[in-house]
Amino acid sequence: MSQNNCVFVMTVVLVVVTSVLFFIFDCPFLFKELSPAIPAIAGWLFLVVMVTLLKTAFMDPGIIPRATIEESNYFEKTYGAPQEKEVYRPPPRTLDVEVNGQPLQLKYCFTCKIFRPPRASHCSMCDNCVERFDHHCPWVGNCVGKRNYRYFYLFLVSLSLLCVYIFACVIAHLVLLSKKSSSFLDALQDSPASALIAVVCFFSVWSVIGLAGFHTYLVTSNLTTNEDIKGTWAARRGESIVNPYSAGSLTGNCMDIICGPVHPSLIRRREFYTPECETADSYGAINKEDNTLPH
Repeated sequence: MSQNNCVFVMTVVLVVVTSVLFFIFDCPFLFKELSPAIPAIAGWLFLVVMVTLLKTAFMDPGIIPRATIEESNYFEKTYGAPQEKEVYRPPPRTLDVEVNGQPLQLKYCFTCKIFRPPRASHCSMCDNCVERFDHHCPWVGNCVGKRNYRYFYLFLVSLSLLCVYIFACVIAHLVLLSKKSSSFLDALQDSPASALIAVVCFFSVWSVIGLAGFHTYLVTSNLTTNEDIKGTWAARRGESIVNPYSAGSLTGNCMDIICGPVHPSLIRRREFYTPECETADSYGAINKEDNTLPH
């Protein structure tokens, strides 16, 4: 996760507090008056939202490890221009490749000392190169990339359903209360928590549904937010540019992104730290006295 996670904490608080207020002040009334299934459905949606949110936030999005000193030297010797005394310049900014017959350019990351794979990008917030980089989402406190995009999309869809469901149930609660009391204003006074929940859901549902709809378009097209904003696969000057990653159909793209296999993480978390694991420039020189990284 990124260092600044205040917005992520606010997301968790909003979802949890709104749902808890709904379970305390609205569900008992709706359970008796309408159906016992109402709190059960709300509880299931709440669990799906929280699981997908935490999965997106704490999962490795597809971070590409930085080059070691040996790997960095290899790139410079292989692709860099030699100077005097066997000192090499940094490699060129791009490297031409082909993906499914479509010519692409791999960009060199001067921070990570690697040629980024296709669709990868360097996140300035997390300071890492991420595979199939979509965007950095402050609401989840993490990058959205190759490994956690499906959970991010499911989080948006489930949160949209939860907001609409809670808003509809709260309105039904207030309407039933108004029939028992003299007016709708009396119902609001009898259940002020319901009015607060309705206001939060009303102002939240539009942005959440809009974001879920936008990412539904991206999923069916097998695009990323980064590619859509930059117009990577948009036709230019009459040229025919085809997205080489598209399966060719809406169903195929959805199955590939949502139901495809979870790719393994490239981060070796369980290995012990050794001086050979030190990267070319991100951490600096190793302190030789105690063999620890400098602060």
